[in-house]
Amino acid sequence: MTDWLISRFVKESENTVNRKVREAYGTLAGWVGIAANTLLCVLKFIIGMLTGSVAVQADAVNNLADIGSNLMTLLSARLAGKPADKEHPYGHARMEYIAALVIAFLILGVGFELGKESFGKILNPQRTEFTIGTMLALAVSILVKLWLGMFTAKIGKRIDSATMSAATADSLMDCISTGAILVSSMLAYFFGVDIDGYIGLAVAAFVVHSGIKLIKETVSPLMGEAPAPEFVKELADRISAYEGIIATHDILIHSYGPGNIIASAHAEVDARGNVLELHELVDRIELEVGREMGMLLTIHMDPVEMDNPDVQRAKAAVADVLEGLPVNVAFHDFRMVPGERRNNLIFDIVMPLGIRDEKEDELVSTIRRKVREFDPTYFCVIQVDHDFNGLTQP
Repeated sequence: MTDWLISRFVKESENTVNRKVREAYGTLAGWVGIAANTLLCVLKFIIGMLTGSVAVQADAVNNLADIGSNLMTLLSARLAGKPADKEHPYGHARMEYIAALVIAFLILGVGFELGKESFGKILNPQRTEFTIGTMLALAVSILVKLWLGMFTAKIGKRIDSATMSAATADSLMDCISTGAILVSSMLAYFFGVDIDGYIGLAVAAFVVHSGIKLIKETVSPLMGEAPAPEFVKELADRISAYEGIIATHDILIHSYGPGNIIASAHAEVDARGNVLELHELVDRIELEVGREMGMLLTIHMDPVEMDNPDVQRAKAAVADVLEGLPVNVAFHDFRMVPGERRNNLIFDIVMPLGIRDEKEDELVSTIRRKVREFDPTYFCVIQVDHDFNGLTQP
């Protein structure tokens, strides 16, 4: 059914990088969620009133909050699909993260309200009247929510949407909470054991925990989390695979929301090459790799000397020194400026994040000292970079 809905309401569904296609996916998910949660909310309110179950009534309120979440999904799909403007030159795709954060707070609020009602039921117990029909209705509710979770999960996977991920988590939590209520109703009906309040309290704790987890996961991309190391490595490998590129470094990746990535990299080339030809090569890489990986890519060209034995000897000495350090330190942009009494070795080193400034200074001093021990004429001019992509480890 999911594939049928997608084929019916999303044109060019495979072109998930397209802003309008993503908007269509979000709109579809929003309306399907509204329909399903409205049905479940009405059903559970009726069951809760007839049986006197505080857990079922709280679950109905949960579905009511889910309707608000679905409306937020519709709104975020529309806002995230807006093109870039003067105030937001990088587009509005991060609106998806904000919507996911709102959904997470709604989940948290429902959890606290459910806990409050359940605690009151424990202090003032009232008999809960469950029937076979009630239990069948709860089972149907679980199946509907399970399908809705799989539906949003499939869409979320297709368009890499934080909002869809939050909606999926919400649906699965509903399955668990309704499942716990179903178990409680069966115990009450078949064995006369009424633990409605305790079940409601346990479900509330689970919902609150899940809401806090979702908030943490949603805030991270808003703050600018590091890209996946596999993604960074793929970008570096794709650039370095072109004939004429020696190595790639200084990769920076900024995500302005799903499908809106801006990246930059430095590519080393042979200093003996033709500048115009190398520039044309770099332009081609920017276009091809950027299109293949769905990003706006900018490459800075770094010429390096490949045929100077003195430069290669100095570079090998620096590599040996870095190999012996207690932390993984890489280096790049190496060049040598010879003089009458000393040779300046100019290069950048990449330090892992999390190393204290004092430790960095100590490592830099160690590098300078050991390189001079190799050759007293060497003097290191070092620029310290930091590994924002998590590819080195302290």
